[in-house]
Amino acid sequence: MAKRCSAGSHFLYFVGGIGIGAIVALLWAPQSGEETRDMISRKTEEGRDYVTARGLEMRRRAEDIATEGRRKFEDLKDQGKDLASRVGLSSQ
Repeated sequence: MAKRCSAGSHFLYFVGGIGIGAIVALLWAPQSGEETRDMISRKTEEGRDYVTARGLEMRRRAEDIATEGRRKFEDLKDQGKDLASRVGLSSQ
């Protein structure tokens, strides 16, 4: 019986490959160690800024969706009350 790999194990292989690739790139880099460290520092800062910006954007989208959902819910609730009062089902 063949053993199936889960998505989690595929992700671990992917991350491991990235790590190995980064190590090889650092070992074969044409610039000095200081230049490489500066480059890594810049790229890390860029990545952090990108992740922060995307997180804020996703939060704003989620808040907009939640607000729209609440508005639609209130509209539907009002329509239901209106319909119930027209057919004589209003709660007293």
